[in-house]
Amino acid sequence: MARVRAIAERTIGAPVDVVRQAVADYADIRPILLTEHFSEYLVRAGGIGAGTTVHWKLAATSKRVRDCLIEVTEPAEGQLVERDANSTMVTTWTVKPSGAGTSSVSVETTWDGATGIGGFFERTFAPGGLRRIYDGMLARLDASVRS
Repeated sequence: MARVRAIAERTIGAPVDVVRQAVADYADIRPILLTEHFSEYLVRAGGIGAGTTVHWKLAATSKRVRDCLIEVTEPAEGQLVERDANSTMVTTWTVKPSGAGTSSVSVETTWDGATGIGGFFERTFAPGGLRRIYDGMLARLDASVRS
């Protein structure tokens, strides 16, 4: 199995503490950030940062829907790790200072890809699709912390 990786990054027009709080808020802010690719979003435990458990379905394509049960940890300041209990998918959100009143946010997702020809197509096309989904979420994050 080959490791598949997708990364999206954006400079957000708000101070790092504001952006970190927004990214960690699975109860009130995260639902605002989700694109049409997400459905059945439900916070099952916690709601803010580490210790949160949340469920959603992610439709990367109309035929490829993942049922995700996410457990959130915070291994370092400014970093949230979302591990899917239903797969090998791990998403890491990292928020760092970027300059006066701005922050840099990166979202990196990795998972064990399929083998064979299906795995080739997954490694080739899935990262770009997931990056577009995260680009949409990061744009919504930027808009939400600026208002």
